[in-house]
Amino acid sequence: MPPARSVVALVLPLLVAGFFVDGGEEKRVVLNLERANHSRLAIVHLMKRDLIRHKRLSQQRLTGVVDFPVEGTYDPFLVGLYFTRVKLGTPAKEFFVQVDTGSDVLWVSCTSCAGCPSSSGLQIKLEFFDPASSSTASLVSCSDQKCGVGTLSSDSSCSDHNQCVYTFQYGDGSGTSGYYIHDKIHLNTVLGSSVTSNSSATIVFGCSSSQSGDLAKTDRATDGIFGLGQQGLSVISQLSSQGVTPHAFSHCLKGDGGGGGVLVLGEIVEPDIVYTPLVQSQPHYNVNLQSISVDGRTLNLNSSIFATTDTTGTIIDSGTTLAYLTEEAYEPFVSAVTKAISHSVRPLLNGKDCYLTTSSISKSFPAISLHFYGGASLKLRPQDYLLQQNSLGPAAIWCIGIQKTKGQGISILGDLVLKDKIVVYDLANQRIGWKNYDCSSQINVSTAINNTGNTEYLNAGQIKKSSADYKLNCVTWSTILTSLLYAAFFGFLSSM
Repeated sequence: MPPARSVVALVLPLLVAGFFVDGGEEKRVVLNLERANHSRLAIVHLMKRDLIRHKRLSQQRLTGVVDFPVEGTYDPFLVGLYFTRVKLGTPAKEFFVQVDTGSDVLWVSCTSCAGCPSSSGLQIKLEFFDPASSSTASLVSCSDQKCGVGTLSSDSSCSDHNQCVYTFQYGDGSGTSGYYIHDKIHLNTVLGSSVTSNSSATIVFGCSSSQSGDLAKTDRATDGIFGLGQQGLSVISQLSSQGVTPHAFSHCLKGDGGGGGVLVLGEIVEPDIVYTPLVQSQPHYNVNLQSISVDGRTLNLNSSIFATTDTTGTIIDSGTTLAYLTEEAYEPFVSAVTKAISHSVRPLLNGKDCYLTTSSISKSFPAISLHFYGGASLKLRPQDYLLQQNSLGPAAIWCIGIQKTKGQGISILGDLVLKDKIVVYDLANQRIGWKNYDCSSQINVSTAINNTGNTEYLNAGQIKKSSADYKLNCVTWSTILTSLLYAAFFGFLSSM
């Protein structure tokens, strides 16, 4: 995902035209996550914003685990994102930044920023970073090695004043530009049951001087974006190169209504994690998807439709809310799900994407498995690929949340299928692993030092969270659509 926005999107084939339903020694860094949700948006608009993201896809040693508390709540029907707080500069100043595994740069809004929002619908107080007010801040010149790293990704360039500058532009017209600076990031170090906030490391991050489009809107505004990609300017790459963290990070995202979870700059350690290699020489987290099975039956698909090129392949991206399949795989997938549902489930209005049922989906819908190179399989329960759209009397409407990437040979595995799983991004060994897991449980983090066998385990899952209480708006249905649903429902009951 580019450093854009995390959104929830769902296409509803049952809707009539015009009606929509509107996160020395090597040590570990831990972030507790929750989802932030607010503000109803048209479903088609949300999916469009997901697809825009997919086009871009074509010094001081720490002495323990570092915790970044993350705020928010989770609801799959409302716009959601994960955000955490980072402390930058001297004296330290706190900023709310969106956690983004698909971009590579930590950037925050700076003073005199044109178009940067000053308030947020997330009920957080936005701030502006002022390099002149930080005694440890310094500009990154064009001759700096870090500027060269950014130039390689075509995001950085040199200004007339010998400053290293950047521009991120998106297909919907939104974007941000600014300049890079060196300064301190302050880290809360967790030592068993004690906490100290004395640790810090010097990194390069972006100082945004302008924002436009969706980034300039207040409804989902944060102070910036926390990039966790694998390129040289990402926070994880910078901290690992200094020995502050290992070259790995992990997350475990809760899938229930309360949301939350854990993000670790380091490695979550649990038995039975399965791994698949990362595809080499790719800017994102590409993996080799080889086949799909529904209810234990492998779909008749040519594996070449999942092949990785500069514009095709399968990407694991926690910044994408839903999941997307390449066009050639989507129709066979939906057809197989529809054939495997129990007799208590009825496809709604003769569509293949939404269903009406009075039964538990865990008993009436099939299990799905995505099979990857090396033998790793990602097992999906019905709640990992279905979204409950609404209730209609005693029945519930469930829709397939995995969507189709039209005209693109790309598949995206987003939060919908990644939730309720430990996912480990082992960048040192160029592999990604996962395991189904209750993300509200304790999570162990290894503190092994360079594979020497010295291993300790820390309970990362129980670090206290600080979160705001967000009021969620209910989805409003049109009178015409409600009439259609009632007609479908009562027709369904009368046929049972």
